[in-house]
Amino acid sequence: MRHVLLRMTLLCLVIVSGAVVHAASGEQEFSKGENLLKNKQYGEARAALEAGILKDPSNIQAHFNLAEACRGLESWACAEQHYESALELDAKSGTKSYLPKTKAKVWRLREEMTVWRLLNEAKGMLASGKMKQAEETLDNANELGLNSEQQPLYQQLQAKLPRSPSASKRLTPAGSGGGAGGTETLDLQVVLVPGGKFTRGSTLGDDEKPVRQIFLNAFYMDKYEVTVGQYARYLEATDMEEPPDWSVMNQPQHQRRPVVNVSWEDAVNYCKWAGKRLPTEAEWEKAARGTDGRIYPWGNEAPSRLHANYGRKEWDDHLALAPVGSYEAGKSPYGIYDMAGNAWEWVFDWYELDYYNKGPEKNPIGPAKGEEKVVRGGSWLYVSDFLRSAHRFNAQPMNRHFGYGFRCAKTP
Repeated sequence: MRHVLLRMTLLCLVIVSGAVVHAASGEQEFSKGENLLKNKQYGEARAALEAGILKDPSNIQAHFNLAEACRGLESWACAEQHYESALELDAKSGTKSYLPKTKAKVWRLREEMTVWRLLNEAKGMLASGKMKQAEETLDNANELGLNSEQQPLYQQLQAKLPRSPSASKRLTPAGSGGGAGGTETLDLQVVLVPGGKFTRGSTLGDDEKPVRQIFLNAFYMDKYEVTVGQYARYLEATDMEEPPDWSVMNQPQHQRRPVVNVSWEDAVNYCKWAGKRLPTEAEWEKAARGTDGRIYPWGNEAPSRLHANYGRKEWDDHLALAPVGSYEAGKSPYGIYDMAGNAWEWVFDWYELDYYNKGPEKNPIGPAKGEEKVVRGGSWLYVSDFLRSAHRFNAQPMNRHFGYGFRCAKTP
């Protein structure tokens, strides 16, 4: 009799523990949420899926479904976040994609949500009288590319801005042959970095020491990294050699993403053609961090997905790169975008480990010769440690790597 009772007790424990495991896995909530989503009951689906993700935050399908539910509710920040989570988890899986759509489709959905979020933020800014911030946010949305549903709202919000000589240019949606997102307009978007001293270097890397006050004359810096669309115009005008994988990069959906796979000489030649030059390493660092010694372009706060594009796992046909200007929260003190993450940026200087010890304190331009050039800013691929504005990296100047891009500077 005791044996029978013991066996029954063990069986009950197995059944109960199995039920607990099943309940803790979130599968019940995921299944319920998916069914509600199919019936377009977006609010209920969101609640069920969020409850499931609390139990199992690694479920790729659940994040995608939650993003779809949030999109149905026009909760753009939520949708953007969970499309992003689905992509990140999928990249980490190391196996065949679990996503119900192609990755390219999910990337496009994420970017579409980013534009909706920016339009919604601009609407709130206009309502509270923050006209300048609203104008900048609308410009960012325009540069990312507006679809046919977004264009009417963009036009309505633009119409509420005070009229200015550039208003008619802004009212033309990016990608329609003009507007703030056009490649010709991007060429003109430079920022004046005033002359004066700034704090160069840090104590975190041997090649970043010593920390010194460096004086620079005023200079202009491109507001954005050079894009595929801009580089395409250059190639068409000069008949120069195309970078590797150019046919993959030079697609309509990539025109506002940074051009990469370019060597140091490629970058020098483009800037010269554009009437500019590569920035020096010191100019790049000042443009990135300003004069207050901050760690990152945005300040001292640790990097997040709102600040920069970094830490991705695979190239995915240029979709690993974000369109320039996507990260409003990651701007430098001068309003310059993507100086952390997205693409490494070639600068003028040769690399030397102890150059900071012996270089001049006024307008340094690097060693007279060397074997490697300096790249700055980290990229879509690397960890957050590389995003520090003082971090130095060296590369063979002939390298054409899918993380190496650039921006140009100009002497006033």
